[in-house]
Amino acid sequence: MRQAIRRFPRLWRVSRLLRRWYHARRVAYPDWRPVLASNGHPLESARTRHGERPKVLFATAIGSYAHAVSLESALASALMLRDADVHVVLCDGVLPACAECEASLYPDLEAFANRGPANDLCRDCLWPAERVFRQIGVTIHHYSDLLASGEREESARLAREVPFAAIPAFQYEGLAIGEHAMAGALRFLAAGTLESEPQGEAILRRYFEAALLTAFVHRRLLRQHRFASVTVTHGIYVPWGVVGAVARQMGVRLAAWNVAYRKRRFIFSHGDTYHHTLMSEPTVEWEHVELTPQREQSLLEYLKSRRDGMFDWIVFHRANQHDPKAIARELGLDESRPIVGLLTSVSWDARLHYPANAFPNMLEWLVATCEYFATRPDLQLVIRVHPAEISGFPPSRQPILRELVRRVPHLSPNITVVPPESEIGTYPLMSLCNAVVIYGTKTGVELTSVGIPVIVAGEAWIRNKGITHDPRDPAEYTAILDRLPFTARMDHAALRRARQYAYHFFFRRMIPLPFVRPRPGFPIYTLQLSSLSELQPGAHGGLDVICDGILHGTPFVYDEAQA
Repeated sequence: MRQAIRRFPRLWRVSRLLRRWYHARRVAYPDWRPVLASNGHPLESARTRHGERPKVLFATAIGSYAHAVSLESALASALMLRDADVHVVLCDGVLPACAECEASLYPDLEAFANRGPANDLCRDCLWPAERVFRQIGVTIHHYSDLLASGEREESARLAREVPFAAIPAFQYEGLAIGEHAMAGALRFLAAGTLESEPQGEAILRRYFEAALLTAFVHRRLLRQHRFASVTVTHGIYVPWGVVGAVARQMGVRLAAWNVAYRKRRFIFSHGDTYHHTLMSEPTVEWEHVELTPQREQSLLEYLKSRRDGMFDWIVFHRANQHDPKAIARELGLDESRPIVGLLTSVSWDARLHYPANAFPNMLEWLVATCEYFATRPDLQLVIRVHPAEISGFPPSRQPILRELVRRVPHLSPNITVVPPESEIGTYPLMSLCNAVVIYGTKTGVELTSVGIPVIVAGEAWIRNKGITHDPRDPAEYTAILDRLPFTARMDHAALRRARQYAYHFFFRRMIPLPFVRPRPGFPIYTLQLSSLSELQPGAHGGLDVICDGILHGTPFVYDEAQA
């Protein structure tokens, strides 16, 4: 039904807005009144308590992000019970573009480029979140109250006058405003570049202005209050990426979070988005973890479940073909010749600067790889296009294969492409391979855990762990490819190390919150709380880890096996 509606953009947009309006009242947002009534409202006494208390800011910003409002209201309540003075800041229609905006909602992109979201998305964005946060009694700030005279005009002037080509690298008083504006524009367009987008420049300028306004708002807010920490979702895009940049510049501790793969679990990181921190995390954080037979068994059982997403709440693809030999026959692969796998990522996702990348972007890497394999007829290359190009939300408007064909019109006969809609399972397909080359996919964590050698050319989290082949430039990448086929799979020590990291990643960094209830559709979870006692210290180990991390900067690591 959803796909059918999408064929009629206007109807799809109206249905999305109507669904959000309905869910705002019925499903998506928590109603804290019965929970508070059952406890005599201890949050009120916590809020009015005298004395010095650590101030914590939730830079929620976008009220229509129902899942973020739900979780952050629960964390805010838990922190108040731990004697914190909690504040929330919300956008009240100030931003001319934000992460709630998507091209799929605007069949007429020129209209969005000219008017932005003010006439539609903004209208029902603020009040549902404001209602939730008022129920629990936190201090609420609004963007419009934090802008000084002239800052709106200055943001509009810069967005109008800075040369288009200069925006991505633009810095305002040391803040990387342009990078987050570009990430936001690419996410809006669900594209890897702006080159083929007629409204690309206008939309980037809109996000650029929004990023500047966000910086002005949060610099003033952080100057007015001595916050011990700031918490944001994602830590990228507009506005949250800019919030993180401001917090770092002003020396305020930052916690960034996102939904993890496993159900009822979340990833938190200190100082930056987890897209960055999971790559730079010191290996000492997990090298000491003993991989007992019980932990290894739990890990392997979970990795097996990843094939159909049984224990996950983020699933992009449910394959129907799992037999490697049948897959080889279907694709016409010769199992007597070495096969190398290649896994793409979604081109627009988390487009940030990663200095360690061997290539400037995924398309350049893909083109270079195809050109290389055209010179190696002794090898077979199988390109598996990420299923999220069509099943993710928003679906990609710039499919990677279309961009590849523009650059390489005729692929070499030894290159096979598996499109995103294919029912072939990625994991059994990769099991046929001598090695797998990746750019940014998280699948590298799983492949190395079953002994498959992985070459990382981009920002995949398995990079920098002493497990994969990590070229720093195109020449080093080519040198590694020249060594293919590898003579063997990963040795015992490397496999053990890979599983240590996978256990750390899936079972220690993904922190469980039992009071979060997964559900189908929008939003993907709601709160299931009957009493505030479930948020008190000691009620849930994962919640204690998160609250201690926000308040005191302790590691966001929770080992269920040690709980």
